[in-house]
Amino acid sequence: MANTIRTKILLLIPNLGLGGAQRVFHDHSVELARHYAVTEAVFNLEGGDLYPSGNPVVSLDVSGGGGALAKIQNFRRRISGLRQLRERLQPAVVISHLEGADYVNLLSGGPGKTILCVHGSKLHDANIRGPVGWLRKNVLIPALYNRADRIVTVSRDIIPELVNGFGVKPAKLLTINNFFEVAEIEAKSRESLSAAEAAVYAAAPVLVTSGRLTLQKNQGPLLDAFAELRRRQPVKLVFVGDGELRDQLTTRARALGLRVYAAWESPTPLTPDYDVYFLGLQQNPFKYLRPATAFVFPSSWEGFPMALGEAMICGLPVLSTDCPTGPREMLAPATEAPATALRQAERGAFGLLLPMLTQPATLAADQAVWTETMAALLADAPEQQRLGQLARERMQDFTRERIFGQWVQLVEEMSRG
Repeated sequence: MANTIRTKILLLIPNLGLGGAQRVFHDHSVELARHYAVTEAVFNLEGGDLYPSGNPVVSLDVSGGGGALAKIQNFRRRISGLRQLRERLQPAVVISHLEGADYVNLLSGGPGKTILCVHGSKLHDANIRGPVGWLRKNVLIPALYNRADRIVTVSRDIIPELVNGFGVKPAKLLTINNFFEVAEIEAKSRESLSAAEAAVYAAAPVLVTSGRLTLQKNQGPLLDAFAELRRRQPVKLVFVGDGELRDQLTTRARALGLRVYAAWESPTPLTPDYDVYFLGLQQNPFKYLRPATAFVFPSSWEGFPMALGEAMICGLPVLSTDCPTGPREMLAPATEAPATALRQAERGAFGLLLPMLTQPATLAADQAVWTETMAALLADAPEQQRLGQLARERMQDFTRERIFGQWVQLVEEMSRG
């Protein structure tokens, strides 16, 4: 055990700000520290450390932003800084999270085997666009990723993307799903709501979604489907999370005739009189999930979505887009992604898969499928209970105890190699 504890592991990520990858990075850091001496490295700490692990954090102190020349200079400084850190620490393994960190990991050289952790779809990420996006997809990933000693994907369906889309060698790839602190999430979900919050949940069935208010999460079209549902019956929609699209989403909801409560706007009492509730960031989001009727997840692309898994742990029936990647693996694991996009709801073993809300030509029809599926589920209490129980059972496959041993095994293999 003494030799294992002395083995040094270096973890790299661009920043420690808000995000699913940062949460996974934190979880990995904490768990690896049970076995190894872990040091975290970041490009800079400008966004703070929102998920402190207690392990040492080294900032390369290289900011982002600027023009093309500044970005190139910063890139070179990051590579040089990581090389120096590797020489000083002499780690057995260097594990990077997120693409920018992957490039720096691969190009820095120095001591330590190189492992990349890929958190999401590269082919379908709409943020990879423009000249830089073309460079990433057509030059950097194909040219550099095969330099890694191993590449871990958080979802099985990312592997064929990397092989067929970018020419990554299959032998370098393996999947280790994200893990969840199931007991901790269950405990936090039982925390009581305030009296005002409880009154909202008691007034009508509640659909809830959680996550950043961003392009990826694609909450805008969900509002249209919900508005049609609201015209038919009493129902409420709760958003837990914040992001750069907050103003766009509240404006869209009001344009649809929905009454909107937004926690960040001028103080107004929280009452059951609204249709849509934007609650913002919450220290304990799980207590807003458990008492809801169902969880809705309209993402355009994912990796292995933490928010979806957390809702399942809370015992909610879930309705998710069949987006790349993750939801199908979680909700219908015995099936493969269809050759053509879903146009109707699909009943998975552990939840409902629905059409993506991204194609203008079919958007109205796809939103109608969402509206009809939400209405059918709200009208079927036994089905709500059945799917909620199945969701909870499925998440036992992704406990820390079941998943993280795979990471330890990989690190041991790389260390010995």
